[in-house]
Amino acid sequence: MTDKKRGAYGGQAVIEGVMFGGKHHYVTAIRRKDENIEYFHLPRKKNKHLTALKKIPFIRGIVAILEASANGTKHLNFSSERYELDPSEDHTIKENQKESKLTMILGVAAVGILSFLFGKFIFTLVPVFLADLTKPVIPSHLGQIVVEGFFKLILLLAYIYAISFTPVIKRVFQYHGAEHKVINCYESSLPLTVENVQMQSRLHYRCGSSFILFTVIVGVFVYLLVPTDPLWVRVLNRIALIPVVLGISFEVLQLTNKLRNIPVLKTLGYPGLWLQLLTTKEPADDQVEVAISSFNELLRMENETEKGHSEQIV
Repeated sequence: MTDKKRGAYGGQAVIEGVMFGGKHHYVTAIRRKDENIEYFHLPRKKNKHLTALKKIPFIRGIVAILEASANGTKHLNFSSERYELDPSEDHTIKENQKESKLTMILGVAAVGILSFLFGKFIFTLVPVFLADLTKPVIPSHLGQIVVEGFFKLILLLAYIYAISFTPVIKRVFQYHGAEHKVINCYESSLPLTVENVQMQSRLHYRCGSSFILFTVIVGVFVYLLVPTDPLWVRVLNRIALIPVVLGISFEVLQLTNKLRNIPVLKTLGYPGLWLQLLTTKEPADDQVEVAISSFNELLRMENETEKGHSEQIV
């Protein structure tokens, strides 16, 4: 989620907290068992090659998604290590930490990217095989594409609905709602108080949930351009087109955000907002407090960095 006039900020819910990212920093705030709020900071590393790629339409979305997967995993690890642990036992984290060989070899960021890609492969290919089973009944190319999209949508909704019943994920979805509310409050130029934030919508046009749904919709149109027979060709096409679908979906997400204040056209983003009714929940005041603390800490660090850059220029 961004607002160019007020700075570019995005967020992600983690276990018992919220992560926000800005131009120079990432900050996560979590609520510990002793009710105190703890922060995790990471500088935003600059890479001239990635920066150049982020300026290219359709390519920039893929780069942004992979970058978000890498950074998000680091913050999720931080929160998952501490959310059930009493602060007095923090010294046991390193003693009890047993990293997998894959994590040790590739690092947390790489594992995050691989996890995203693996999930995307499963989400893309399972509907292909399910749709192929219906060929005796629905043999046409168009029919197969529609059925495949239908299975993909059902798979997505069923997965989200199922995990929403677990206590941990339910609270993550509440923090997701708190994250959106804070950004909406900030973009409305209102003071970041619990009362003001709670008055905001828990939905946002540029949420990652909307992006996921757009990959389903965009995929239907992209797959119309390639054959569905034989099955092995269909599978290879789906794998090869993953970057294409991701890139186009990101641009659609950007477009719906730009149109969100225009009557009639703002409805283009409604499907994504409807999905967010599942992936976000109304947060409690103490959860909103954590989200506000995370965002305020990010703003503080961003301002200090910008001030330091200005002084160096002078």
